[in-house]
Amino acid sequence: MSNKTKYEIEFVIQSSPQLLYQYISTPSGLSEWFADDVNSRSELYSFFWDGVEEQARLLKKKTDEFVKFTWIDGEEDMFFEMRIIVDEITKDVSLFVSDFADEDEIEEAKMLWENQVSDLKQVLGST
Repeated sequence: MSNKTKYEIEFVIQSSPQLLYQYISTPSGLSEWFADDVNSRSELYSFFWDGVEEQARLLKKKTDEFVKFTWIDGEEDMFFEMRIIVDEITKDVSLFVSDFADEDEIEEAKMLWENQVSDLKQVLGST
């Protein structure tokens, strides 16, 4: 069992769920905001940051709703998920991120997601 703690963070994004899904589920979309470059072979994704490669396996996905990955060299029960939530009344679109980090690194991990999603918002033209 892991000593990492699950945390969740939500971002309101002015985008259609369909467009947002392309940016969270495809190598070309992910490489525009999440990593410097992303390649995939079937369910195996390679993410590159500053020349360093990290591999993740796509565990689940549902079109226009969510993607869920696990890091190949990570612990068995660790994953990160990006879920698109649409408010039924206001139709506001949110990106709901679930991830894991050591207890003393959660705030830093959240800041990293905030920075990356800020890049995503710029790419989407969302404020």
